[in-house]
Amino acid sequence: MRWDNLTDGGHSRAADPALFGADAVVTRTVDTPEFRGITFHEVRARSILNRVPGASRMPFEWTVNPYRGCTHACVYCFARKTHSYLDLDTGLGFDSQIVVKVNAPELLRRQLASRRWQGDHVAMGTNVDCYQRAEGRYRLMPGIITALSERANPFSILTKGTLILRDLDLLTRAARVTDVGISVSVGFTDPDLWRTVEPGTPAPERRLEVVRTLGAHGIGCGVLMAPVIPYLSDQPDRLRATVRAIAAAGATSVTPLVLHLRPGAREWFMAWLGRHHPHLVGRYERLYADGAYAPRWYQRRITRQVHELAEEYGIGPTRAGASRGIRRPGTAEHPAPGAGMPGPAQDMPGPTQLTLI
Repeated sequence: MRWDNLTDGGHSRAADPALFGADAVVTRTVDTPEFRGITFHEVRARSILNRVPGASRMPFEWTVNPYRGCTHACVYCFARKTHSYLDLDTGLGFDSQIVVKVNAPELLRRQLASRRWQGDHVAMGTNVDCYQRAEGRYRLMPGIITALSERANPFSILTKGTLILRDLDLLTRAARVTDVGISVSVGFTDPDLWRTVEPGTPAPERRLEVVRTLGAHGIGCGVLMAPVIPYLSDQPDRLRATVRAIAAAGATSVTPLVLHLRPGAREWFMAWLGRHHPHLVGRYERLYADGAYAPRWYQRRITRQVHELAEEYGIGPTRAGASRGIRRPGTAEHPAPGAGMPGPAQDMPGPTQLTLI
């Protein structure tokens, strides 16, 4: 592993490999300003291509996730629950205890070369963001993109990270030989809401600049407008402002997704809501009384409003199932695990209720 002249300024120690399902683990505490308070668990994974449970109901069957845990620290992130499988905290621990599969590129190259591999589409950014801050240190994505490109294997990336522009040349070359889909997640443009609900992410306008830059280089980019947060970002004027900004950035599509609250994420989000918007707690308890998803009528209303705005501003909303066919160098939306899982939106017309990073 190359460290690009970075020093830890901290310490490292061995950890229990069995806990992480890996062959070796080094737990590294870093004291540089950009990583202060973050612990990296460096593992040598045994497999990197993951088949998605319930793949027949999903717009993709295979994923690559080089990280677990995410410094984006989005209070609504569905993946928080997965940290409990490692006996790690799903709150602050999810934001600061990052599992890094340091052998991901070499392992992927080996698995793609297997005679059993059929060259299926590979989705990335489906669990946690592969372009979170840790990627600036570990640089796993260049090797992953190169391995996929060498096999002309189709792939897609969903991200909130501006670091994807570091790999612009690699993505451009990949799009010449295979189908590449890029989507950026921007649920709203309100700066005050962003600072509290997505504190570790680049600002929405910086993410939209990614959309603009990719488009300028011939790589069309869709926007996952997620999450639309009830009573905080769902007002008509806020929806309009967000869709207008997405259109101005040159997005090829916009897919609205209403906030959903699975176990793990629900507790963390409701605690945040109680601190920042206590007057909304009762309304959320009623809106999400039946489970993780908002009622169908509410989802349909948001979907209709966003699609009408998208049509007004000249961008085409992505419909359900559209993400199976990725056009080179165009894009489609690629949801996280849980898209297509049983839930109130499953029988809805239009976009399927998807999870996000």
